[in-house]
Amino acid sequence: MLLTLDLNDARPLHEQVAGAIRRALGEGTYAPGDRLPPARDLAEALGINPNTVLRALRDLRDEGLLEFRRGRGVSVAGRADGRALLLQRARELLEEATRLGYRREDLITMLEELP
Repeated sequence: MLLTLDLNDARPLHEQVAGAIRRALGEGTYAPGDRLPPARDLAEALGINPNTVLRALRDLRDEGLLEFRRGRGVSVAGRADGRALLLQRARELLEEATRLGYRREDLITMLEELP
């Protein structure tokens, strides 16, 4: 699994990790039943604390996207539905708009003006 984090992003690292995994699931990189690499391996590849990765994995488990099985690791429970993927992208868009000085209402107006 190739994940990247943006260290300039203001979001907490566990949210960035969860978002990256959510996107990978939504894009079909992993199918239901596939096992994810161990949290320790992901943390090492990303250069972050394993507890940060575990927090992201727990969040995704709570969303119903991942399953934890003793002795079998973490596997994909189901593919991220379109709504979950769109919500993740909407959060990212809102954060970017905020960084650029726009308010939520400004962004909503822009979206309403789209054809």
